[in-house]
Amino acid sequence: MQSPLFNHAEQQSQERYVIQNPQLLRVSLTGQDDVLARKGAMVAYQGLVDFDGEYKTPNQRRAQARTGEGLDLMRCSGQGTVYFANLAQHVHIVEVEQDGLTVDSSYVLALDSTLHTEVIAVDSQYGISGSGKYQLNISGRGKVALMTSGQPLMMQVTPEKYVSVDADAIVAWSTGLRVQMQAQTTNSSVRRRRGDTGEGWELSFLGQGFALVQPSEVMPPQHAAIGQGIAAQFGAGQHGAHAQNQNNAWN
Repeated sequence: MQSPLFNHAEQQSQERYVIQNPQLLRVSLTGQDDVLARKGAMVAYQGLVDFDGEYKTPNQRRAQARTGEGLDLMRCSGQGTVYFANLAQHVHIVEVEQDGLTVDSSYVLALDSTLHTEVIAVDSQYGISGSGKYQLNISGRGKVALMTSGQPLMMQVTPEKYVSVDADAIVAWSTGLRVQMQAQTTNSSVRRRRGDTGEGWELSFLGQGFALVQPSEVMPPQHAAIGQGIAAQFGAGQHGAHAQNQNNAWN
């Protein structure tokens, strides 16, 4: 049998994480270090590989229930090769070192089991209760596979040049950056979206590092009541802006 499809054969590499193609991740398991992956993200595997649900500590369960931010993972162990993908999103490999990585958990495809995760809050400049955004801090040394809708933009942040990003387009940033959630509007109009521009909340970054942006955004709810769960509504986790708009589409 002949076909151009055979041009898409497996990539040969000694690396643990390999981009098989822009939307497909290949991870090699040697029986030593496990990999944690998004539940249901396995599309194929070879060898003797076990898949088990990853245990969550009580603190992790409480944090996810309270904020909507957290990872629902499966542990992949054994010896072989596993392929991961999610909704044909573009896959990118990031090496996490001492500076750490802060990410929206919705965009995590897989990570080394040696890394540590913790939910953090990003505060609003207005000090309005519940008007922040929750994210996931990833620390330690290891690799993380992130996903974006389309090819992303990596923006450098320096002490001389701060960067502002739409809160629904940001994917990840250097943990060491100073970050604040804000809206380009007056205090009296903070309850509504920014005039007639269609723009809403944004994150401002200062310091030294990077901010990863995807060329896609989900519109936050336009009629959110201040002080009544805005932290969940403006977050990008399973109870955040993404979920809110998905629910609206079904209603």
